Amino acid sequence: MKEGEKERGGEGEKKPRRRVVRRHTDLDVYARSFAAAMKLFELSRKFPMEERYSLTDQCRLSSRSVSANASEAWRKRRYPAALVAKLSDAEGEAAETQTRPQFAVSCGYLEAEVGRPLYAEYDEIIAMLVYVVTHPDDWTF
Repeated sequence: MKEGEKERGGEGEKKPRRRVVRRHTDLDVYARSFAAAMKLFELSRKFPMEERYSLTDQCRLSSRSVSANASEAWRKRRYPAALVAKLSDAEGEAAETQTRPQFAVSCGYLEAEVGRPLYAEYDEIIAMLVYVVTHPDDWTF
């Protein structure tokens, strides 16, 4: 089922209903990636000062790039290749971001119980991006 669609049944029939998406902020993948970036920002505030220009900044940059690339992709949806290119960038940034909590846990800056849900959230975000990349015609006009 596409983003924004809901199932509604009538006598065993499932009919998709589309939610209107007028701007990039209406996209579920944008909202989830923005929220995850903000969560990572809050967590990274507790990282040690010596990590400021490495792990901390990299966490913040890559996580924010996911949302930024998703919003840019939305504006480039007139052309399937442009949409796919920007979403592929977002996917790469999401995968990069996903590794940051792993390092933070291994370095002792985050508890594993805190890092695991963030890692799982980026798995979901990546899956959403991959779906659109593999079905660009559903999103272009």
